[in-house]
Amino acid sequence: MASLISALSKINFKTLLVNFKYLPFRDAIKLPIFISRKVYLMDLKGSITIKGEIASGMIRIGYGEIGIFDRKNSRSILELKGKLVFENSAKFGQACKISVGERATLTIGDNLLVTAESSIACHKKITIGHDCLISWEVQIMDTDFHKIKDKTGLITNPDKEIKIGNRVWIGSRCTILKGSEIPEGCVIATNSLTNKKFKVSSSIIGGNPAKEIASDIEWEA
Repeated sequence: MASLISALSKINFKTLLVNFKYLPFRDAIKLPIFISRKVYLMDLKGSITIKGEIASGMIRIGYGEIGIFDRKNSRSILELKGKLVFENSAKFGQACKISVGERATLTIGDNLLVTAESSIACHKKITIGHDCLISWEVQIMDTDFHKIKDKTGLITNPDKEIKIGNRVWIGSRCTILKGSEIPEGCVIATNSLTNKKFKVSSSIIGGNPAKEIASDIEWEA
């Protein structure tokens, strides 16, 4: 009964709007996407695809609480102009922001958990693997937002793809910049900044700019 009441509490206008706008009726009626009332739907011009088996509430945006953040006065944002692809289930906690540009594709692997106050800005292509954990106040951006040109007019800071492998843990307040590639099983230490391709799986990556500082590690949620 408690689980039924919890599910019914998540049936609000925003949940209905997103499901029935983006999904085939046979899938939308199951309400696989729960949207919190605390989510600001900034732009809904893009597309959403779910590749996993459809189940009620398998994707949740804007739910959950972290004790160090003010849930009452913070909210999530969904800005969707491009393609948002879910491989299966995903949870975005309170005040998380998702922005997908017009010609961009953001792919989310199965069983992603983003805790709170983190942001993903995708203007080209970002791929996040399965079973990843993203802590609070993390920024993932494949763009600089503004263009820098040389004296010939050539853009010197183009957008670059980001790839995050399976089972990656990104610690709090990390910044993952364009061109980053993080192998499977890695841990990104708190407050680190990545902006390049790393090659060693199951390693600890940390610093500003980040480097590999330990290898052959395992982590547990």
